[in-house]
Amino acid sequence: MTSESLHSAQAPARRTVVAAVGAAGLAVALTACGADDKASDSVGSGNGAAGTELAKTSEIPEGGGKVFADQGVVVTQPTAGTFKAFSSKCTHQGCAVKGIANNVITCPCHNSQFSATDGSVKKGPATTGLAAANITVEGDAIKLA
Repeated sequence: MTSESLHSAQAPARRTVVAAVGAAGLAVALTACGADDKASDSVGSGNGAAGTELAKTSEIPEGGGKVFADQGVVVTQPTAGTFKAFSSKCTHQGCAVKGIANNVITCPCHNSQFSATDGSVKKGPATTGLAAANITVEGDAIKLA
């Protein structure tokens, strides 16, 4: 038996391998897209159940906040002792907001800015504010509601 005939008898055709790898990659990409859409559709529940503790009140700076990517929320403290929560998904093109300082939530993709007090648009290109999310403060614990 020649090495060429041995190779063809044991190995799959190159086209078969390329097609299989392409199909697997497409399946992974579609699954990832579907997971992102699903998580961002339920503001405040994301991957966490109601009652899930997000942070201690001391971890959220006054005039600032913190993004909880897994739950799809951003929690802010616009004034001492007042905590607010919003979707962390920018209404412009769906990027996750990142920075929170001076009572402004900023999206890194196109620099849209939102109020840390009510989620309204402070600077575009976004034209719609961030959706409110439900949280509760019990003692020093901030939880999903």
